Amino acid sequence: MAGKRNGKRTTITLKEVAELSGVHASTVSRALNPATRSMVMPAVVERILKAAKKLGYQPDPVAASLRTGRSSLVGILVPDIANTVFAPILSGATERLDEQGYSVIVSDVGNEQGRQIDLVAKLMARRVDGLILATVSRDDPLVAYCIERNLPAVLVNRAETQSRLSAVVSDDALGMQLAVDHLSELGHKRIAHLAGPTRHSTGFLRRRGFAQAMAANGFDAAAAPCEVADAFTREAGAVAMRRLLDTHRGITAIAAANDLLALGAYDVLHERGLSCPGAISIIGHNDMPLVDMVAPALTTIRISHREMGRQAADLLHQAIEQPDAPARNVVLPPKLIVRKSTAAPPSTK
Repeated sequence: MAGKRNGKRTTITLKEVAELSGVHASTVSRALNPATRSMVMPAVVERILKAAKKLGYQPDPVAASLRTGRSSLVGILVPDIANTVFAPILSGATERLDEQGYSVIVSDVGNEQGRQIDLVAKLMARRVDGLILATVSRDDPLVAYCIERNLPAVLVNRAETQSRLSAVVSDDALGMQLAVDHLSELGHKRIAHLAGPTRHSTGFLRRRGFAQAMAANGFDAAAAPCEVADAFTREAGAVAMRRLLDTHRGITAIAAANDLLALGAYDVLHERGLSCPGAISIIGHNDMPLVDMVAPALTTIRISHREMGRQAADLLHQAIEQPDAPARNVVLPPKLIVRKSTAAPPSTK
């Protein structure tokens, strides 16, 4: 945008880039926009990019916003940016959004709905074109807030009950089926579930998937031990694990609703002098970074979080460009990753 002539700052225009490139200004505009670049012949794009670089041209986002009515800004809301599950989701989403010509604002907003809605209002004041929400509960007023204001939004990792917005999620039922099948095949018959909070789709669906998987393996699902953690955190997992061990005897395996809950279970086994998997096998869910580095390395259910982010970006781009398109769900298949935290129960070794 800014250059220097005779020691004075000047604004380099599309017209000047066009004159140096030997094309019309509209062609320059298309070539410099990643979303429309494919409409221009590659050789011409290369010539325009070289001319823009030589002149020191930078696009003016404010002028573009006034001209098009769009800011090319997208917001991504996460409940806990320190949770390493969200890093690959953000990486995949921002990579794809950059390709589509968007800049990204990432906000760590926790799980308090009033704060989330307040932040979305502030982002709308900055004219964001849309939102990717990794924060929603199963019945979330934030979804209604976006719909009522015609703000394009999609959900990632979590979904809501009514499916009013497009979403990218993992197949939580299949994930728990893989976990229980693995433990059953090892010979475990006393399998417990460390559940996540059921206000979130991940907690609700994985708990339901656990019950279905237990029944499919011939167990009495209603009698299967289960404790619900207050949050998807290591600390909450430890609290729930203590309740589980205090109230249910003979457990030989734990299927946790996420890896942090599984790590909380590790902590409790350590404080009580029990070994994993010698006394109790543990399987997590997510395959978050570094769970292969703990001792023992955690058996878990891998979710393609990076691909989840890419798909969410594609759905948001579609929602922005085609606001009347119906909502759709993308469900990604999980994969069992066997490591050292699961083994045959003590009685069969």
